[in-house]
Amino acid sequence: MIYDTLQILKEQVEAYFVETGLGKIIALDNIALWESGSDDATKVEDKVVMTLVRLEEETTLKNVPSYKITDNKTEYFNPPVNLNLYVLFSGNCDTYDKSLKGISRIIQFFQGKKVFTLANTVYNRTNVSLDVLDHFKFILEMYSPGFEELNNIWGTLGGRQLPSVIYKVQIIQIKQDKKLGASEVITHVGGNLKDIQ
Repeated sequence: MIYDTLQILKEQVEAYFVETGLGKIIALDNIALWESGSDDATKVEDKVVMTLVRLEEETTLKNVPSYKITDNKTEYFNPPVNLNLYVLFSGNCDTYDKSLKGISRIIQFFQGKKVFTLANTVYNRTNVSLDVLDHFKFILEMYSPGFEELNNIWGTLGGRQLPSVIYKVQIIQIKQDKKLGASEVITHVGGNLKDIQ
């Protein structure tokens, strides 16, 4: 679901960039490649690059009971893992002003559309991974790290900073329907109660 979410976001943002005249310059890749000198570095040249920089478990949803009742049987499952993703959008365009325009368009797009669901999102369903999605919902909000945290992020990614913005993608649910066990549903309590003296 992590790849699926990022691919859907990439397609949505890219469609907006084409609509506003910036073209297909969105890349879902690791921005740390841009100064690596490797052959992969060309994939992020003259692009606005989406990079996953952090995963975080949403602990507030951890204690939700995870079972379902079908045909008078209770089936137990491990609870799903709910994640928040932190996605860095970096303007690595050939000119500084084009990079700034790209980051501005990212902010404009997510200001206009913060909630993504199956009903309000058009995406490429022929992608092997995306054709099995029967539901999804995630919400984006801008994340503003302090100077020190931003310096640490870019230090980890290779040094020099690019014009960028970070968005927190809330709640990605990863769930495997692997049954842990099943039992009959308790529908009534029988027997006699005796006085306890």
